[in-house]
Amino acid sequence: MSKFKILSFYAFTNVYHIRQKLKFIKKECEDNNINGLVILAKEGVNGTLSGFEKKLDRLIELLTNEVFKCDMNVKEAFSKTAPFARIKVKIKKEIVTFGVDNISSHKQRGRYVEPSEWNDLISKDDIVTIDTRNDYEVRIGSFKGSINPKTSSFKEFPIWWEKNKNELKGKSIAMFCTGGIRCEKSTKYLLKDGVKNVYHLKGGILNYLKSQNKKNSLWEGECFVFDQRVSVDKDLNKGKSILCYACRVPLEPKDLINPKYEEGVSCPQCYNYTNDTRKNNFRERQKQIRLAFERGEKHLKYF
Repeated sequence: MSKFKILSFYAFTNVYHIRQKLKFIKKECEDNNINGLVILAKEGVNGTLSGFEKKLDRLIELLTNEVFKCDMNVKEAFSKTAPFARIKVKIKKEIVTFGVDNISSHKQRGRYVEPSEWNDLISKDDIVTIDTRNDYEVRIGSFKGSINPKTSSFKEFPIWWEKNKNELKGKSIAMFCTGGIRCEKSTKYLLKDGVKNVYHLKGGILNYLKSQNKKNSLWEGECFVFDQRVSVDKDLNKGKSILCYACRVPLEPKDLINPKYEEGVSCPQCYNYTNDTRKNNFRERQKQIRLAFERGEKHLKYF
């Protein structure tokens, strides 16, 4: 049986007394051995936390009913090992960086599509399906036939859209991301730009994989996640991908037999972009990680 529960959650809501909320959340997590990352901004909250089920459920109930007093978009998973090594609570300008001012307050948003209806929607000839995630996420899995904007960060998406929107003029757009939060902004952005029909996979890929029969799934590959699992398969179990800790790009099994792969030092994606000095620094770090493991200690390099 899986020991650790993982909760991913977000809410767009006006957040006041933000520093007090940061201190409260951090203390609750530290007192209850809950680890992960929570991002606070004036526009809302976004986080992924892991811990023992009862304590984690109690915390999310506190956040929903007392701290933020709003509905939370919550997704859960389980892991046999702890996916995070520590707790981080940060204040940022946006809970997911998009770089367009006040887009989260735009009234219109994409029409939510339940996972059970998603296959029929994206199979229609007049629908263009766009993956709003970053290129390093898309490379290990996506929906069949979807467009990859090949962005290195979400804030590049508006730039990509401006360059390509004329080719998609008059089309209906279906958008998806890992858990739904990025589409809360990208769908509003398209609607504000005049696109009439914009759809949003409710709960994102993780909700689809949880709800959809694997036999009928249009998902291909694995889904990247931002914790030590690195990826999950169609059953939401830990996937086969690992992370290159030099460039933080997910690697498939075929990448590990490439001559340019060296654990903790380089991979086919970053080998040509780091010099010998940097590679030697990575080798020294990897040595310290190995020595720590041999002593039975945890090394906090990853998350």
